[in-house]
Amino acid sequence: MCRSIVDLRRMDPPAGREEAEAAARQFVRKVSGFRDPSKANADAFEQAVMAIADITDELLDGLVVRGRPIR
Repeated sequence: MCRSIVDLRRMDPPAGREEAEAAARQFVRKVSGFRDPSKANADAFEQAVMAIADITDELLDGLVVRGRPIR
């Protein structure tokens, strides 16, 4: 679905918050169909980006690869 979203599950260097937000923005753009939302949709768009970035951070903080945490 979102082929332009990069794999954030790397260990060296670990993906940071900016990368989580960029991936979340790509996802929200795809799901909403808006590249740049109108003023009427901007708040909902940005709230979704931040919520997805938060969940992405939680996921990456909890993943273990080959017995080691990735972040």
